[in-house]
Amino acid sequence: MSGRLPHDCFALPPGIDWTPVDVALERLRTRLAPVTGTERVSLAQAAGRFLAEDVGARRANPAAGNSAVDGYGFARAAATPTMRLVAGRAAAGRPFAGAVPAGAAVRILTGAALPEGVDTVAMQEDASIDGAALTLAALPKAGANTRRAGEDAAQGQTILTAGARLRPQDLALLAACGHDGAPVRARLRVGVLSTGDEIEAPGAPAAEHQVYDANRPMLLAQIAAWGFEAVDLGHAADAPVVVRERLDAGAAAADVILTSGGASTGDEDHVAALLKAEGLLAVWRIAVKPGRPLAMALWRGVPVFGLPGNPVAAFVCTLVFGAPALRVLAGGEWRLPRGWMVPAGFAKDKKRGRREYLRARLGTEGTAEVFRSEGSGLISGLTWSDGLVELPDEGMSIQPGTPVRYIPYTAFAP
Repeated sequence: MSGRLPHDCFALPPGIDWTPVDVALERLRTRLAPVTGTERVSLAQAAGRFLAEDVGARRANPAAGNSAVDGYGFARAAATPTMRLVAGRAAAGRPFAGAVPAGAAVRILTGAALPEGVDTVAMQEDASIDGAALTLAALPKAGANTRRAGEDAAQGQTILTAGARLRPQDLALLAACGHDGAPVRARLRVGVLSTGDEIEAPGAPAAEHQVYDANRPMLLAQIAAWGFEAVDLGHAADAPVVVRERLDAGAAAADVILTSGGASTGDEDHVAALLKAEGLLAVWRIAVKPGRPLAMALWRGVPVFGLPGNPVAAFVCTLVFGAPALRVLAGGEWRLPRGWMVPAGFAKDKKRGRREYLRARLGTEGTAEVFRSEGSGLISGLTWSDGLVELPDEGMSIQPGTPVRYIPYTAFAP
């Protein structure tokens, strides 16, 4: 079953005007919940999916104690530097038949189950054979070169928790512990809608006062790159009846909707106006640059994120606010991107009061270079950059060499 968000999930506490970035993120963290249903899929289909429940080991891994090396196995308590070598051997998938007497040893290969009477293995490099006699250069300590049963995971032990996004190595653990599939969340369907009379389809004839729809292909591609199902809701002109029609279609086809443009409170901001009149709208004026207005709403029970119309602002807000929110809506754990401090390769005097994100890339010396302009309509700055420099809410004077926080675009992936 899919979940529903409470009607007041996007409401801000009374008295809040400009919302700091950290407050907005905390609000999303505490009010959002998964909206997708659950299903069981095979391991071949599970990569990139979010676990719907905790998963325990169906059997121990390894199921039996085994050898970590090629060598000779024996009971350490009765071992001597020279021992009798019994006939036969233990190999992976071909266990030794019978028990190894105390004071004797058996040939054993990597991965082979430890025969009865064996608790220690000497590496073959430390041994010499003369007929049926085994001589060791030195006796290893008890348990050497062996893997204990259940050393990796005990039967019934929780090996992966709900909300984890399954990676290739997670699939290996599931398989090793006896699973051929996993309970996962249905793939989140994210609808993308562009709005505005000035928007024209890419490649179509356009007058000088019109702009091509850059946001929709950008956001659809980003959604798909994050592993969600991207749903193209097309473009809606600045007419309430058209916007309503597209939102209704989006609510039927998607679990969450991203719109770009019309999210503020101007005369032509029909998305915000319609959501306010017929939906449950909260316009968050976030103290962030680029960005500011971010409309949060429910339409027919489906969450709507109204992004700014400028491409750079739409992209940055999708990374900063959309990525962690979509992860939770998809059934994942809340997670913010990890960045690190690097020397600035630029100078800037930043005023206090807003969080700022500068398009940036790392130079050859490891310094953060920033794009030549902060204009939120310059899409070339996005293609030039490979991440963002995040400047804190406080004012600061940055000179070359000043430590700044750099976040690569890849770190925002849900």
